[in-house]
Amino acid sequence: MSEIKSTVVEFVKVLRNADIKVSPAETLDAMDTMHLVGLKNRAFLKTSLSMALSKTPEEKESFFQCFENFFSFKDSETKDEPESGDDFSSEEYSNEKTSEPSPGNGGNGGQESRDSAELDETEGESSLQPTSRLGKLLLLGSRSEVMIETIEAGRTVKVNQIIVFTQKGLYTRKIMDEMGLKGLQDEVKELKNDGSTDGRNLARKLEKSKETLREQVRDYVEKQFLLHADETGKELREELLKKVKLSNLEKRNFKDVQEIVIKMAKKLVSIHSKRRKVFKRGQLDIRKTLRNNMQFDGMLFDLKWKSKKVDRPKVMCICDVSGSVSNYSRFLLMFLYSLAEVIPKVRSFAFSSDLGEVTALFEKNSLEDAMAKTMRDYGNGSTDYGQMLEDFKSSILKDVNGRTTIIILGDARNNYGNPKSEILREIYERAQRVIWLNPESRSSWGVGDAEMPKYSPSCHQTEVCNSLTHLERVVSNLLKYAR
Repeated sequence: MSEIKSTVVEFVKVLRNADIKVSPAETLDAMDTMHLVGLKNRAFLKTSLSMALSKTPEEKESFFQCFENFFSFKDSETKDEPESGDDFSSEEYSNEKTSEPSPGNGGNGGQESRDSAELDETEGESSLQPTSRLGKLLLLGSRSEVMIETIEAGRTVKVNQIIVFTQKGLYTRKIMDEMGLKGLQDEVKELKNDGSTDGRNLARKLEKSKETLREQVRDYVEKQFLLHADETGKELREELLKKVKLSNLEKRNFKDVQEIVIKMAKKLVSIHSKRRKVFKRGQLDIRKTLRNNMQFDGMLFDLKWKSKKVDRPKVMCICDVSGSVSNYSRFLLMFLYSLAEVIPKVRSFAFSSDLGEVTALFEKNSLEDAMAKTMRDYGNGSTDYGQMLEDFKSSILKDVNGRTTIIILGDARNNYGNPKSEILREIYERAQRVIWLNPESRSSWGVGDAEMPKYSPSCHQTEVCNSLTHLERVVSNLLKYAR
């Protein structure tokens, strides 16, 4: 009974952070409900608690989202078999490309699957087996076992007491230390010093698995922060949502994020809406200076310098809308269309394999409808960057000139197809700027089927872009340096 009470109290805190008002009497009702219903039938528990703790349709929607995130951890902790479609990583499964294998738990599940595939290829290269507790877990354990250990370590270090976003790194390190990071590091050091081929191979496997685990733990801590942090004040909430990975945002946060995007766009509009003149000191404009100083009998009191206008950029935005990056694409398109006053010449394109222009779609529909139709029409294919570049070359390349900035948002994962990077080189030579925004960390850009090493030389700028803060910085620089 005490376990049920503590679980309900934690869950009520999560609901209150999500702006669901829960009274002490309703909390007691929820405890009685959970005691009667139990934890075996997850769907029945969700429905029962929703009747006790949520009242309006809006609150029920937020309640279901909170329930999915909170009690999925509880499922993993009790090692119960989840119901179909209700497991811990259901959101992550829905966010992956349809052609890729199902990822594991955590925000970096796809990366873990690719790393695991690489490790399987080299499995026969080493007869050694890991000896450290964490090493055995990473190489011999299943993804669910890794997640369970992560959750147990999180409970031990009290990750639910995280207060500010800047503590994410601290709790990530605490959890990994609790899981046995020091023993793993000592083992890797010994294997490297051993000098044998088997030792080096095993050390390489362990290091790759450690980095994959670190990303998974960071995502877990980030989600725990969104669940448990005491968000006092709207300003603090906005700041943390700007920094959170877009892939980790929950449906209940989308309305807040849209408001933040509009606010950030208005800020950029106020800064960049006028065609300001940039003065080059040292280049005197003789005609303007003489004309302006005629009233002073030719004495040069008021000097005029040569200047040129900062013109509005011509932008083409190409977004990969396949499952793994659909959230990032959604917010980039939202951001650019919120800046229509500053960037009136935006042409937007979407693809999974075949490229299609969606500019008119956004002009004729509301933002929500346009997003939904774009994901429906272009978000279901198998990712093929080579085909996208072929389509761009045949239909769009003729419109690219020295004033065009091209923004590509995608993870460059091509399912081992032909990347056709030579076409991107043609685009690079014709355009003013080619900017590639990749939502994955730089350490993942060359792993598995990622083609960033081939695409990067044909880009003027490559950036990691997986949060609203990153998007704001990229778009601001685009407006600032456009000529």
